[in-house]
Amino acid sequence: MKSVILLGIKHCGKSSQSVLLGKKLDFDTYDTDQVIVDMTGKSAREIYTESGEEAFKTAEAAACTFVSDKIAGCGRSAVIATGGGICMNPAALQILRPLGTFVFLCAKEDIASERIVREIKIDAEGNLCNLPAYIAKRNPRSEKDVRDIFHEFYIDRDRMYSGISDIKVIMDNAPKAVNADRIIAALQKLEARVN
Repeated sequence: MKSVILLGIKHCGKSSQSVLLGKKLDFDTYDTDQVIVDMTGKSAREIYTESGEEAFKTAEAAACTFVSDKIAGCGRSAVIATGGGICMNPAALQILRPLGTFVFLCAKEDIASERIVREIKIDAEGNLCNLPAYIAKRNPRSEKDVRDIFHEFYIDRDRMYSGISDIKVIMDNAPKAVNADRIIAALQKLEARVN
């Protein structure tokens, strides 16, 4: 089996599924957001906030190049968890595309929305904090605003990820191991169809 590249919005389960799939398939695992931290000393969110979108995209593409080189160097397949906005970074996608299968982990909207709302913090002035950048830049004033902004975003990203992925797997509100088995079954089905 080729390497597996996990795509999808924030909170769809890419990081946790990459670890589970790596164990089940005996593949190495990489998380591009963690590689960015290792390479720059800053999180994806910090780079985006401090230096802007283009600086973040450059860091993300560099992280993907690093992962690609590591895979080429060891000759083993890997499971790669990508950042939630990689669909907006053609350079990064171009680096990852030759490595294997793009798998869109599609979290149900209500589950993903709930995970985002759960992480909201409120500062001393009553502003909502700890939001994904794409929500924060719209200055939501309430939980309802956050959910409304997320809804628009979810529809757009579902369309984008469906368009670039080889497989779309709906992530049920089920134990992580159950979803991992569903991903493997979808990969095996694709492989059988190709061969």
